[in-house]
Amino acid sequence: MSRIGNNPVAITEGVTVDVQDNVITVKGKLGELTQSYDAVNIKVEDGNVYVTRSADNKEQKSKHGLYRSLISNMIEGVSKGWTKELELVGVGYRASNQGQKLDMALGFSHNIVMNVAPEVKIETISEKGKNPIVKLTSHDKQLVGQVAAKIRSFRKPEPYKGKGVKFVGEELRRKAGKSA
Repeated sequence: MSRIGNNPVAITEGVTVDVQDNVITVKGKLGELTQSYDAVNIKVEDGNVYVTRSADNKEQKSKHGLYRSLISNMIEGVSKGWTKELELVGVGYRASNQGQKLDMALGFSHNIVMNVAPEVKIETISEKGKNPIVKLTSHDKQLVGQVAAKIRSFRKPEPYKGKGVKFVGEELRRKAGKSA
């Protein structure tokens, strides 16, 4: 059984946490995040956030660790931010952006144009001789992961040559091809 929920969450400098009517609001220099909660009690005391449960039933045990992790991610997000980088591996794979519009050439007969949420800052890095990189940055960890997963779903990496959209640093399981 995980005991992650018992650990207090330290509030970093410049971040304010407000708890009212089963909604927790975290404000920082990068933005503001809100999260509703149930089945647990949340208290803010002397620079820490404490998540406690009143009973030991299965629902409260599972939500205890969940809400503690969500609050920790919210505090880190509004103070430092979250970043995901995707690498486009393949001949002719390109990416460019104009504002919040991401334009990708992934080997299909047409380019894929995707409108990205305004909370996510998008940056494309193209260097000669290297694979293009799409860099996503936001204060909301859940939103960054969702946008990155959507981009990756357009062309998942295949196991034979490794072509496709993959996360930077991701280890792919490779297969041997046909033996002649």
